[in-house]
Amino acid sequence: MQAQTPEPKLGFTRFAELWNGRLAMIGFVSAIVVEMATGQGILGQLGIM
Repeated sequence: MQAQTPEPKLGFTRFAELWNGRLAMIGFVSAIVVEMATGQGILGQLGIM
């Protein structure tokens, strides 16, 4: 019987891509909530527009 090696946590792995997607969704929703609360978009808050 061969021992299973754990999946690496760095690089383009399923684990990394799942967390990347989850964090991107959280960031996108947060940006929408902040825009609704302040009336300015992200660029407006940073003073770019």
